[in-house]
Amino acid sequence: MTSHIDQLVQQLDGEAGASYDARAELIWIGPDAIPAIVDGLPSLGGFGQLTAIEVFEEVGDQRCGPALTGLLDSENPTVREWAAMALASLEIDGAVEPLCRAYQACLERATPPDWSEPGGIRWALTALGARTPVVPSLTSRLRTAAGADNPGWPSARFTDVINDLADHDQLILYSQFWKTDGERTYGISGAGLDWQPDWTAPWEDLVEEARAWALLEATEAPVAENIFVSPTWIDRTDLHP
Repeated sequence: MTSHIDQLVQQLDGEAGASYDARAELIWIGPDAIPAIVDGLPSLGGFGQLTAIEVFEEVGDQRCGPALTGLLDSENPTVREWAAMALASLEIDGAVEPLCRAYQACLERATPPDWSEPGGIRWALTALGARTPVVPSLTSRLRTAAGADNPGWPSARFTDVINDLADHDQLILYSQFWKTDGERTYGISGAGLDWQPDWTAPWEDLVEEARAWALLEATEAPVAENIFVSPTWIDRTDLHP
């Protein structure tokens, strides 16, 4: 059985079909497969490691914690991001300190904070209670009813949310629009403005520039009772912890 599991682990790096089949079988095997995946992880390429992370999350075995922590030092930014998010979703003990180091490494590499990797690490730190987003009172009141599938804020109040966040020194990075249709919620396109900030500029200038771009986006935003918006924003402490 061990030999077969080892073969499946190596197949995670194969063609898409073979990798998907190996992933599905390893998930079906469950916890018994985890030690072999952990041992084989260093020999896998980026695609295989990403697929292994998916298996870790599906199986939910805490023994993968040290392996995920090790992947935070990968040369592949997507692997680092997925490992960070998996550490949070699996609630791995002791994950906060290495996640903080990983985020600091992003800052030292001058990775733009609106890129995927720092966003994923911020999400992980927030999920683990190590980061508390600033949510001004008006923004909090305007949010739709809480819940796992909460789509965000009514798009008709987007301008109010933008100004409330900026007035409280929060920098809006980007926004996603959602449409609800019965029990279904799915993403829809917004204005798709291409804001490319100069991250060396003073924080106050960045906040106002972000406000201006977001307000411009709001003028072209889809508006209806069943359309919502989820802005993503950061505090100055996210750039200078």
